[in-house]
Amino acid sequence: MKLHTLKATEGARKAKTRVGRGHAAGKGKQAGRGQSGQTKRSTVRLGFEGGQLPLFRRIPKRGFNNVNHIEHQVINLKTLEAKFNDNDVVSYETLKAKNLIKGSLPVKILGNGTLTKKLIVTIPALSLKAKEAIEKVGGKIEVQ
Repeated sequence: MKLHTLKATEGARKAKTRVGRGHAAGKGKQAGRGQSGQTKRSTVRLGFEGGQLPLFRRIPKRGFNNVNHIEHQVINLKTLEAKFNDNDVVSYETLKAKNLIKGSLPVKILGNGTLTKKLIVTIPALSLKAKEAIEKVGGKIEVQ
C-alpha cells in the first residue's frame, strides 16, 4: 500500500449541490429559496424586522465606553512587602520573573497594605497613596 494508491471509500465524499442550474439538476428554478419575495432575492441585514423599528433601536442606550481607557494589572504594596527584599528593584521584568503579573498589560502599583522595605520602583503607573508610602520608608521612584 502506498499513499498515492489510497482512495476514499464509496459514498465518503459527496459532491456540492450546484443550485440554480436547471430542472434536471434537482435545484433549478428557485434554487431551494422557496417562493418569490424578499428572502429569495437577497439576504436581509442583521436585525431587520420587516420595517418595524428593530429591537436594538427600541432598547434605551445607557453608559459610556471611554476609548482612551487603559486596563492595568494591579499590584498592591502588601504584595511588594511579601515578595521583595530591602533595596530590590521593582520593575516589569522582576514582577514577571516572580510570577506576579501575566501577559503584556501595563502594571499599576496601588497603596493597599503597608510597606517597611526600601524599594527602587521603575514602574511608571503609581497611585498617590503608593507613591507616598514608598517615599516615606526611603524608597526611590525612577520613572522611565
